[in-house]
Amino acid sequence: MNRIADKLRLRDPVIIYFRSGWLRAVAFALVWWMLTTGAEESWLVGVPMVLIATLVSMVLLPVFPWSPSGAALFVPFFVWRSLYGGVDVAWRAFHPSLPIAPGLIEYPLRLSPGLPRVFMVNTVSLLPGTLSAELRADCLRVHVLDTRNNVLSELMVVEQAVARMFATPLENSEGGDCNEQI
Repeated sequence: MNRIADKLRLRDPVIIYFRSGWLRAVAFALVWWMLTTGAEESWLVGVPMVLIATLVSMVLLPVFPWSPSGAALFVPFFVWRSLYGGVDVAWRAFHPSLPIAPGLIEYPLRLSPGLPRVFMVNTVSLLPGTLSAELRADCLRVHVLDTRNNVLSELMVVEQAVARMFATPLENSEGGDCNEQI
């Protein structure tokens, strides 16, 4: 019985690697299909390009855990936050008194280092009204348009959404060397 369990444990990484490669190939094929507007004659070049892109992506970005349901929930979350933030920034820009109080805040990161943390930092920069300014060991410095808002709780929500998407737990943080506000 132990031999069977050992064989299954050895097969798990192979299955995960194959599944990841398959999903990437499908994603690259969809991108190719969209770029060529579905032209059937383009697949003569497209199939080799999709295979090369898949192999290169497997070398450059190793397999990582992720949750399909977390990713599916992240997309509408990100779109809504972006639209809401864009309207808020536009309102502030056109408001006669220009209601902003820009500043830098420091946020203690609870995501594990690596891809989830990098994704979080880039997501924060894409949301209007915030810009990731500096990433230190376990601390993210963010430039915000209005320090009077509760930006730390908004960053916590983004971090939780990224953690769900990457199927990774959040570490307990004691704040490290982060100050609440600079």
